[in-house]
Amino acid sequence: MNVVQNISFAHPHFLWLLCLIPVFIFWQWHKKAKQTSTLHVSTLQGLEKMPIPIRVKFRFLIPLLRIVCIVCLVIALARPQKSNVTESVNSEGIDIILSMDISGSMLAEDFKPNRIEASKKVALEFILNRPTDRIGLVIFSGESFTQCPITTDQGILQQQILAIKSGLLLDGTAIGMGLATAVDRLRTSKAKSKIIILLTDGVNNTGLIDPVTALEIAKAYKIRVYTIGIGTNGSARYPVQDPLGNITMQQMPVQIDEVLLQKIARETRGKYYRAINNNALKNVYNEIDKLEKTKIEINSFKRYKELFFPFAFVGIIALFLEIILKYFLLRSFP
Repeated sequence: MNVVQNISFAHPHFLWLLCLIPVFIFWQWHKKAKQTSTLHVSTLQGLEKMPIPIRVKFRFLIPLLRIVCIVCLVIALARPQKSNVTESVNSEGIDIILSMDISGSMLAEDFKPNRIEASKKVALEFILNRPTDRIGLVIFSGESFTQCPITTDQGILQQQILAIKSGLLLDGTAIGMGLATAVDRLRTSKAKSKIIILLTDGVNNTGLIDPVTALEIAKAYKIRVYTIGIGTNGSARYPVQDPLGNITMQQMPVQIDEVLLQKIARETRGKYYRAINNNALKNVYNEIDKLEKTKIEINSFKRYKELFFPFAFVGIIALFLEIILKYFLLRSFP
């Protein structure tokens, strides 16, 4: 809920009457100039010690009160108002789980600086564009883990994405486990749309749940799955551990089970994407963002509080004081 307070005028055209102020000042100056008379004397020595009458001292108050009266009454006619605008945002509601492969092969350098860091960057950009959705994070390699349950707290989700690194879980590629864990996080969701974005760079080679079984579970809960195969065509530089435990980079063929990923996407009414570089991966997330737009309704309620009374009161008081001074206390000075 967002409350914004500001001042507005119901009849702002009356403010043009303030242009009368310079006219009034000029008229007073011209009137005073016409009434000024001169008297020639030989010396001012005898007049210097004469006291200045109170009527002379305070006669400047009459035009000043006239100006105050005009300004206040014009503002009162314009009807200043304080408006309280209350906005309520109603979201259609989409729950999204990002299921991300963090196996050792995600350190391949066909993406800059590597696949896992490139995936984290586009995921961060994706969630920033969806402030009204609940988004969660699942990571998998040889096993799977819920890194962050579905939440609207983007700060927490960003921290969990930044904390991702290869080696947090047993190595391998358990696509079925990654999908099944994501489905489990959405199983009890009441959202109108439930989405999984499954990103991997390999072939299912381990895990307690077969990918086809996880697919059937996703279909049962009417969860749409977008699958992304990340990796260049041909071969890429992979980190490989030698018998002595040293890590070296070797050129190895890229193997992605596109048939499986296409099947998962097709049967859940999602879509399969192949990202071969950083720009392609960013475009994939941008397209998914456009396909899964959240419907947002904003209802505004505006209340007004009238503020003209203080101005009208001050204007009338100024007019009353001017009359008292002009026609009673200082009546010899118009």
